[in-house]
Amino acid sequence: MTKKTQSQLVVDLQGQSIETLDDFWDAVTGACGLPQWFGRNTEAWRDTIQARGICEVIDHHDVLVVHVDQHGLFAAGNREARALRSAFAGRQSRLVVHELS
Repeated sequence: MTKKTQSQLVVDLQGQSIETLDDFWDAVTGACGLPQWFGRNTEAWRDTIQARGICEVIDHHDVLVVHVDQHGLFAAGNREARALRSAFAGRQSRLVVHELS
């Protein structure tokens, strides 16, 4: 029996200054090949990474994994990031927040 290996699109944003949602959208737009008309909001992001059919680069992979530092937007307790983090809930995407040493 052959088992299909999941392909992953890994976007490593560690070391980048991501202080706001706009910084996050700027960082993932090129890496994920988001279309110019992408909505730059958490609802549009959720549709893109969960429902699919919006972005060929993401759709070409089974799983999207985004690595970020626990700083700025992704600092503990940042309310602005809560909705963004919840968009990653699901089998097709993961947000990995790395503690700074």
